[in-house]
Amino acid sequence: MKDLNEIRLEINDIDKEMASLFEKRMNAVRQVGEYKMAHGLPIFDGARENAVIERNSAYITNEEYKPFYVTFLQNTMGVSRQFQNRLFTGVKVAYSGVEGAFAHIAAGRIFPESKLVSYKGFEKAYRAVEDGECDLAVLPIENSFEGEVVQVTDLMYRGSLYVNGVYDLPVVHNLLVVPGARAKDIKKVISHPQALGQCANYIKEHGYEEVQASNTAVAAKTVADNKDKSVAAIASKETAELYGLSILEQGINDSNTNTTRFAVFSKVMDEDKRGRDDNIILIFTVNNEAGALANAINIIGKFGFNMKVLRSRPIKDADWEYYFYVELEGNECSDEGRQMLSELKDYCHDLKIVGHYSGEKKI
Repeated sequence: MKDLNEIRLEINDIDKEMASLFEKRMNAVRQVGEYKMAHGLPIFDGARENAVIERNSAYITNEEYKPFYVTFLQNTMGVSRQFQNRLFTGVKVAYSGVEGAFAHIAAGRIFPESKLVSYKGFEKAYRAVEDGECDLAVLPIENSFEGEVVQVTDLMYRGSLYVNGVYDLPVVHNLLVVPGARAKDIKKVISHPQALGQCANYIKEHGYEEVQASNTAVAAKTVADNKDKSVAAIASKETAELYGLSILEQGINDSNTNTTRFAVFSKVMDEDKRGRDDNIILIFTVNNEAGALANAINIIGKFGFNMKVLRSRPIKDADWEYYFYVELEGNECSDEGRQMLSELKDYCHDLKIVGHYSGEKKI
């Protein structure tokens, strides 16, 4: 058996090597963090961490040590996330609305360590990234109940930003009141028009008068400021907590599957995602000739790409002309993807790759 001091000296040498490797690893972690900041990617990627643990734990030949090595890896990745969180504290994320709005909630869940910056309107939030005021923007692109957010689709067509992630936020509307108010006191409800529409059956059933607000959070703030027990707001649980309101009734949506899709916009396309992700967002116009749109759609199907979404929008500065927004399942960088894009150019006057995303994530 070795002498205790000799064993300790051996551990000291190993620790010295590990310290050097730790520094080297953290330098790489910094680069990953900087890449994520530039491309609008969240810090935590559970699938990636699980894959690393599965792969690296296979290197351990001593089965007795393996569970401890898994813990070691988990702790190491936890430290990496903490360091990246510190980097992200300087990142500014634009959103449309006020604190407590669903866009604010979505941005906070995707980038919990970043500074969230409120803008009045989707375009101002979008332009804030283009102009360098903010690093990223989180904007809604579609609601499962109300459909697409056309203002944001138009920004994708006209603007220069890329989508590097799409996230699903379940929308749960609640009836918020000032503390002490009871159901029999309520005569009016105030909220954003979409929220009112999404709770139309509930409102009709109770005979409430509707009052429109520019935002669900604005509605909640109005109720809190006025302290009128006869007026309730329709908004989120987080908004109730923010403005000191009570939840009189939860989940008053007409549909319990109400979900809003949010996209993360940045100046830079994530080249890594181009080769890995299985969803592409395209925008194109077609040549002014018979069958051009049908030919474009046939080309997409010909190369095995599943068209999940196809929508048309009028071009603002050209009467009776339209552009098309498409979401495809498939890899742009595959041989089929390159051929598809090449052939589409024969029928499309403009063809723009707006972004890529992997399977949509719930937040």
